[in-house]
Amino acid sequence: MVNSLAPARVAGRAVLLIPHRGEGLDEAALPGDYARILTIVRAADRPVQIRAVGKELGLEVAVRRNLKPLRAKMAKLADRGWLRKRPGRGFTTRR
Repeated sequence: MVNSLAPARVAGRAVLLIPHRGEGLDEAALPGDYARILTIVRAADRPVQIRAVGKELGLEVAVRRNLKPLRAKMAKLADRGWLRKRPGRGFTTRR
């Protein structure tokens, strides 16, 4: 079995793999930034926009390019089953 948090190489760069959500896995399986994102989205009582998460993380949200890495992380969490992308570009946690 491959350790899902072990660094891997993609195009010569070290990257951290994000595990698919499954039984027996909780937020502890995620790297720090991803776990913080999940905590912020979970604390919201409605779908959360990327800009709102960025603001909670202390990012300069007025500059769109500052949100690109966050958008990619949230999309990755949605692809792996940790978040659900809602119509209108909001995110919620999976129940």
